[in-house]
Amino acid sequence: MKLKNLMLMTTATALAAPAAMAQDMADSMTLVSWGGAYQTSQVRAYSDPYTAMNPDVEIVWDESSPEAVARLRAMEEAGNITWDLVDVVGADAIRLCDEGLAMEVDHDEILAPAPDGTSASDDFGDLIVSDCFIPQIVYSTTAAYRTGVEAWEGRTPESICAIFDTENFPGTRTLERRPINNMEWALLCDGVAMEDLYDVLETEEGIDRAFAMLDTIKEDTIWWSAAAEPPQLLADGEAVIGTSYNGRWFSAIEEQDQPIAMLWDAQVFDLDGWIIPDGLPEERLNRVLDFVSFATDTQRLADQAAYISYGPARASSAPLVGNHADLGIPMGPHMPTDPANSERTILFNYEWWADYRDDLDARFQAWLAR
Repeated sequence: MKLKNLMLMTTATALAAPAAMAQDMADSMTLVSWGGAYQTSQVRAYSDPYTAMNPDVEIVWDESSPEAVARLRAMEEAGNITWDLVDVVGADAIRLCDEGLAMEVDHDEILAPAPDGTSASDDFGDLIVSDCFIPQIVYSTTAAYRTGVEAWEGRTPESICAIFDTENFPGTRTLERRPINNMEWALLCDGVAMEDLYDVLETEEGIDRAFAMLDTIKEDTIWWSAAAEPPQLLADGEAVIGTSYNGRWFSAIEEQDQPIAMLWDAQVFDLDGWIIPDGLPEERLNRVLDFVSFATDTQRLADQAAYISYGPARASSAPLVGNHADLGIPMGPHMPTDPANSERTILFNYEWWADYRDDLDARFQAWLAR
C-alpha cells in the first residue's frame, strides 16, 4: 500500500492526537545503513537522542545498505519485510521506488518544516530526487593517496587521472567493486569532457572505451566492497592511491592521523537518504514516521555534520554546521561542497544509473571475473 493512501487512514489521525499514536507504535526498529564512521554519525546524531527521549524503544542497526536493492527484492518475494528504514543512495531510491519496493511519501506531511516555517520540500529542494526518497546528506566519492611513497620520487598526485598513471605513480590501487564512478573516471581520463560523460557512456563504444581504460590498471587494483577498506589499505601501505567516500577519508586523516592526503579532483557528488520499505504494518510504520521526522529535522542534520564531513541535505541546516564534536576543528573546509574542494566535480546522474545499473553491474562483474 502506498504511503499517501495509508496516511489517510492512520497518520492524519495520529498527527491530531500524538498521545493516541504513541500507543500504536512498535517498540523496536531495524535501521539499515553502511557501517563505519557514517553509521556512527547517525547513531550519535539521530538514534541516541531519539532513544534518550523514548527509552522504551530499541533500535537495531544493520549494515546491509550496500546490498539494499537485492535484499529488499528478496524480502518482497518472500513476503517478509524485516527492515523498517533503509539508508540508500539517490539512484537506488529511484530504482526501489520504480519497483514498488519503497513507499511514496508526502514530504511536507511527514517531515518537520524548517525553523522559519519553510516547508520540508522547499528546504530539501532539488535533493528530493524521488517521491520515495528522504534526503539526509550530500557526500562525494573521491580519491586519496598515501603520503611519502618513495617510488613516486617526490611527485604528488594533483588529478584523478593519477590513478591510471602507473608510470609516475606506481603501486597498488584500490577501487570499488562496481561500475558507478569507475566508468566516469575512466572516460574522463581517456579524454572525454566532463559534460559529455553520460552521453558517451550511453553508447556501446563508450562502455567499451571505459572498460579498456580500466583494463590498464585492473591487475594493479584491489577491488573493495566496504568503504572502510580503502583507508585501511592506504594506512597499512597495501595500496598507495584509491577511492572511497570523503567522510571515510576524513576519519582516517583527521581522527586517526593516518599518512593519507585527499585528492578532491573530479569528486563525484552524490546523495544519501532514507527510504521506507513498502508494506510495513501500521504500528511499525507509525514508529518509523515518528523517528524519521525527528532524524531529518534541521538541527539533527546539522548535528550529524559534527561527526562526519558530509553536508546536510537541508538548506536550513547549513548555517548550523560548526566544529567537530570531538576534535573541535571547523567542519566547513572538510565538506565536499566547500568551494576549495569543489572546483572540478562530477555531478552524479541518478536517473541514468537507475536505468542502466543492473545491466552495467552484470557486465562489470563479468569483466572482473575474466
